[in-house]
Amino acid sequence: MNESPEKKADATTLFFSLIRHRLKFAAFLLKKIPAAYFSGVRVVKVDEQHSVVSVPFGWFTQNPFNSTYFACLSMAAEMSTGVLAMAHSYHSQPRISMLVIANEARFFKKATGKTYFTCIDGDEIKKAIDKSKNTGEGQTITVKTKGYNDQQELVAEFLFTWSFKQKSKTRT
Repeated sequence: MNESPEKKADATTLFFSLIRHRLKFAAFLLKKIPAAYFSGVRVVKVDEQHSVVSVPFGWFTQNPFNSTYFACLSMAAEMSTGVLAMAHSYHSQPRISMLVIANEARFFKKATGKTYFTCIDGDEIKKAIDKSKNTGEGQTITVKTKGYNDQQELVAEFLFTWSFKQKSKTRT
């Protein structure tokens, strides 16, 4: 049984209000993704179609080459896609399980300042989640996010392959 469009819109709106509330989102990060919290990964902007997530360059995120460590860049890049997946699956009926099953990265420039990752694949993510809910079959989708510095220079590009499937009704 799928939820009505009104319930889905209400759940998505609720999710966005939670993510935009700085203290609530900070508490969520601290509890569920402490590495992102301490690295300074933050959601800058999010709506149903796209998101922007930033990660700063600093002592906690640096590598020995005086730039942002690739793992910190990857964390922010993944969050820019994951926040869209969470928005479209938040409080859904049936419940949806989501998991990154592959990723690929290309680096173009040293990240020596704040890097902003932008994902514009929200509609495709929503379609994959809806198809999983409607058919009961797992769905995979590969989405792209690009990271830019303050000068609008491309720093990195990531591809994440997400798997979405209905959660089983019983827990084991």
